[in-house]
This record gives sequence, C-alpha cells and structure tokens, in this order.
Amino acid sequence: MKYDFDELIDRRQTGSIKWSGSPNELPMWVADMDFKAAPAIIEALRQRIDHGVFGYTEPDEDWFNAYHDYYLDVHNWKIDKGSLIFATGVVPIISSSVRKLTAVGDNVVVMPPVYNIFYNSIVNNARKPLEVPLLLQNGVYEMDWEGLEKAFSLPETKLLILCNPHNPVGRIWSKEELARLAKLAKEHDVIVLSDEIHGEITTLEKPYVPFYISCEEAKEIGYAAISPTKCFNLAGIQTAAMVIDNAEIRAKVDRQINTDEVAEPNVFAVPATIAAFRDSRDWLNQMRRYVFDNRAYAERFIEEKIKDLKAIRGEATYLLWVDCSSISSDSRPLLKFLRESVELRLSDGEEYGTGGQGFFRMNLACPRSRLQDGLERLAKGIELFKKQ
Repeated sequence: MKYDFDELIDRRQTGSIKWSGSPNELPMWVADMDFKAAPAIIEALRQRIDHGVFGYTEPDEDWFNAYHDYYLDVHNWKIDKGSLIFATGVVPIISSSVRKLTAVGDNVVVMPPVYNIFYNSIVNNARKPLEVPLLLQNGVYEMDWEGLEKAFSLPETKLLILCNPHNPVGRIWSKEELARLAKLAKEHDVIVLSDEIHGEITTLEKPYVPFYISCEEAKEIGYAAISPTKCFNLAGIQTAAMVIDNAEIRAKVDRQINTDEVAEPNVFAVPATIAAFRDSRDWLNQMRRYVFDNRAYAERFIEEKIKDLKAIRGEATYLLWVDCSSISSDSRPLLKFLRESVELRLSDGEEYGTGGQGFFRMNLACPRSRLQDGLERLAKGIELFKKQ
C-alpha cells in the first residue's frame, strides 16, 4: 500500500476534541480519522504557509474546477458554476438553511436515528424536529414512506434534512429511493436539504448516489451540502459548499450564510479543497479500502467474540452502528460503564434520536492495531458489564 494507514499518530496535546480524555482512554467516538491527510494536501498547505501572507481570501476558478471535475468524473454529476456556493461547513449550511427557509414553530423533518447535530440546528432556532424514524427490517434500514407522507402533509412542514449516505446507520440510498423522496417532497412543497458529507466514504464497488442526479424533481426542490472534510480528514480546516440550482432557494440561503458570516473561507480552505479533489484521489481510494477492511474485521470480531452485540452491516461511512439491546435497552449506562471500566469511549445511540436507544456508534477510521485494541476492550467491558 502506497500510504501508511497503519502508522500510530499521537494526537494528544494538539487540542483534539476526540483525544481530550484521560491518558489511557481510547476514543472511538468523534467522527474524524486518526490518519494523516493526503501528502498533496499537506504540501499545498505547506506552500501556502511558506508564502507568509495570510490575508482575506475567496474561492477562485481552480476551487470551482476541483469540485466540478471530481463530481463529474466520479458521479457523473455536472455542477454549474452559478449553483456552487462556498460555506465554512455543512453544519453552518444546515443551521442557516433552517433559519431562512422555515419560520419559528415550523416542522423540520428528520429520519432518525440520525446525526445528532441536525436536532441542534432545528431546536436552537425554535423550530420543531418532526421525526419519521427509519424502519429496521432484517438488518437493513428503510425509509418509512407512509410516515413521510403524513409528515409532509402537515402545513407546518417546510423542510427535510436528508442524510445521504446515512450517519450513523451506513445506508446508501438508491436512486429509486431518492427519486421517490424528491417527488413526494415536491408534491407537498417541502424543500429537501441533502447532507452528503459522507458521500465519498463508501466501498469501492458501490459509490453513493447524489440526491441531485436521482430525478429532475430533486433539482427543483432540493439542494446539497458537500465537502472534502470528512473523506480527506480536513474537519478543522472548515471548508464546504452548497449546490443549489433553484434560483429562489439559492438567493435565500446565500443571503443567510452571508448574514451569519459563514460564507468566507479561511486562508487554507481553498488550497486544501483543490489539493484534495484534484490531487488526492489515489489516497482517498486506498483509505476507503483500508477503512472497509477495518469494517469487515470489526463485524467478524463482534459476530465471533461478542455474541451479545450485533453490528449493522453498512455500505458507507467509517462509523459502525452496533445493536447492544440484548444486554442494555438503554445504551447510556453501558457506554458509561465501558468508559470507566476499560477506558473505551464510544458514541451513545440515544444522541441520534428515536431508534437509537440500545445502540452505539464506533469510529473505525484508525490504524488496525488501534481498532484491535478497541475491540478487545469492548469484549472485556461487555463481559464485566454482564457480571454486575
């Protein structure tokens, strides 16, 4: 392998949120990777640092071309220049969108268990999260079409935040599912914001389907939040973009992100994005292969050695969704016990809304030896928990 994903990098004393615990704690919760960024990105940032002047900056033609060429080549999605807008992150895009496209008291639909920050963006703006929980059927999560129809029919429902691919359950929504969702939303005049930050973290054999390319209705009533930060491990650089073809929606959201002061890049955001999409595809593909080997290893380990748990098979993200309901219908005391007894920190499933109780999320984007350590701690902790 060209890149060394087995390298153990000490992230303590770097201000890392993930690694802020005790010296012996193994954190497998926050969704960032323990891998170095691609060499081309590091070199691009080094060159920018060597320049020595760090004034105000803005996206340029190379920035647009980096997005355009990547998504056209990889997903056959042609992004128009006028539809692509810079923002400092996907979460700021979501929060600004909720503020501009809905009114106080309106419903914003989410499909839990889903990324917990969706709830923050809704509740903090005095809107109502309207849950339409996913249906777990034979180990696979599906959309609840009857529930969505009912939610969209309510006059207070104005917006759906879609997680595509889905965090934490790892589903890649099919083109047919996305098209059905878009047509249903258009029928009820509901806007769809598709969070696609995990889009490039899939198996090499099965890429995700951007919401936009599912059908014409998706372009009319929807828009996408995309970013290199998750797949290239650049979260701290704060760089993302929106693709909005609908001129009315674009004008509203563009105005709001400027009002919220989240529309201007820091000095590293543009060169990092260009180096990622243009020069780091080989790194990305090797990382994907490594991470999904990690996923297969973790799934086998749990199946063979921790029979009280059940790993949900995932097609996307480096996050493993694990059913622990057979030993703890409420995952909170179990997660607290694991952190205290074996110093393993995981994400509590209850954070992700209805359907998350009795589950936890485990970050697999780490060197194999670290994953093995985490799984051994998990096995030991489960046995200790059962003996209480």
